[in-house]
Amino acid sequence: MPPRLQLTSVTVGTSQPRELARFYARLLGYEVVEEEGPGPDEPEHAAWLLLQPPAGGSGPGVGFEYERSYVRPVWPSEPGAQNASQHLDIKVDDLSAAVEWALVCGAVEAAYQPQGDVRVMLDPDGHPFCLYL
Repeated sequence: MPPRLQLTSVTVGTSQPRELARFYARLLGYEVVEEEGPGPDEPEHAAWLLLQPPAGGSGPGVGFEYERSYVRPVWPSEPGAQNASQHLDIKVDDLSAAVEWALVCGAVEAAYQPQGDVRVMLDPDGHPFCLYL
């Protein structure tokens, strides 16, 4: 019998962990519950932060970790370019209102939209995320 395993969070590599954590905290209504500063030989802006849903909320946490050699992904993927190795899917009840809120928070709507009931957005560091009904 396998051991009990539970996914508790997903961590996103970024060049700007504090800024991205603030962006997603505002977008999702999450709270920063942990923060660590730079490690040895890392620049001042390096950090690791963990967001969790507010008390009574549900869902996994989202971490943001400094990546020294971060390269902004290209979406949709292109041969020879850095492609996103993962993205966040965010369920919404009003797609238009969610897109507007994401824009207010600092996201950009991706130029290419492959589905009518999904909107691909880019966060301030270029990671794609999907808002969907």
